[in-house]
Amino acid sequence: MRQTIQWTIILGITGFLLSGCATKTTNIDMNNDRGEAVMGLDYRDFQGAAQDMIKSLISSGAVSKKDGSRYVLAVSRVVNDTMQHIDTDQLVKKIRVGLLRSGKVVVTTAVGAKGAEDKMAMKTRKELRGNEEFDQKTVAGKGRMIAPDLSLSGKILQRNIRVDSSTQRVEYYFQMSLTDIKTGLAFWEDERVIGKRGSNKSVAW
Repeated sequence: MRQTIQWTIILGITGFLLSGCATKTTNIDMNNDRGEAVMGLDYRDFQGAAQDMIKSLISSGAVSKKDGSRYVLAVSRVVNDTMQHIDTDQLVKKIRVGLLRSGKVVVTTAVGAKGAEDKMAMKTRKELRGNEEFDQKTVAGKGRMIAPDLSLSGKILQRNIRVDSSTQRVEYYFQMSLTDIKTGLAFWEDERVIGKRGSNKSVAW
């Protein structure tokens, strides 16, 4: 009985000490985060790169129609050529949202490099046409989908450079291109470089 009590006390003290050493969890203000920089890419890097690309694209005039109407944009492939397992959609989504808010383009989700992003547009056509359970007047007719005018593609690259025996520099290149689908010509291209310097012991993936 005494031994059981002793173990209970020991476990209780151990748990208390561990909880006291644990890092406290706090919320982050994602719009004003001045926290410690990391060698890898974080949300601040994606946010900064996306904002720069949106400003560059809009100021270039490549998505401005003289009659004020909007281009239809399709998202092509964005290649991840870094050591990190990142989702390139994190960058593309931010750019898409910014362009949509600008009123310059609309984005098609029926066409994409990996097939339709939203498969429901085609699925409803195939499954509902001719189905007697549905009012055919409400089913999307043939020839109603809008083909894209422009395609957005890009690449994210990483280069690790040894500065000296204790320091490394990591460079990230965000490259984007806007292509006119009818002609295959690039109407706009830009690149943003993010550089980070830190200890050789830091891992950049």
